[in-house]
Amino acid sequence: MILKGFKAKSNKKYLNKLLSERQVNVADNKVVSLGVILNIDEFDDFEAFRKLADYIKVRPNRLKIVAFSENKKDDLNSWDECHNPKDFGWNGKINNVELQEFLNTKFDLLISYYNNEVLELKLMTTLSQARFKIGILQTDERLNDLIIKTGLKDFALFKKEIFKYLTILNKINNNE
Repeated sequence: MILKGFKAKSNKKYLNKLLSERQVNVADNKVVSLGVILNIDEFDDFEAFRKLADYIKVRPNRLKIVAFSENKKDDLNSWDECHNPKDFGWNGKINNVELQEFLNTKFDLLISYYNNEVLELKLMTTLSQARFKIGILQTDERLNDLIIKTGLKDFALFKKEIFKYLTILNKINNNE
């Protein structure tokens, strides 16, 4: 139990170090690939993100969704990848090859769709090599480049706002 506390503290310290060194990318390259980090304990509709990808003209083969659950559940085998706290080591080390591969992928857009303060989710967002990061209401504004303040269950509004802001930022072509 004490080791768990030390591990969390080391990960939190590492997270703060990464966030303080973070550079914001403002390039206007178009969104071709999309990564999604999802807390499956809060929202479990993977199909909504597939529809969102289609809506912003991201091809299905350029979409990657990674789920996270604080509890290791055996009934999550219908999802592509579902990770839990055991996939994280000390000082932000990732112990899972698939998760590390996801984080190393240079997505044009990363959506962090979670609302709860979960250290591992924040680490995933921070460690991602994505060029542009969008999240919903967060207490730490350093995590994302754009924060869209909507409720978790109001996905239709979130989808509409993403399309609006990506169009304004010239990240998507809405005339194709």
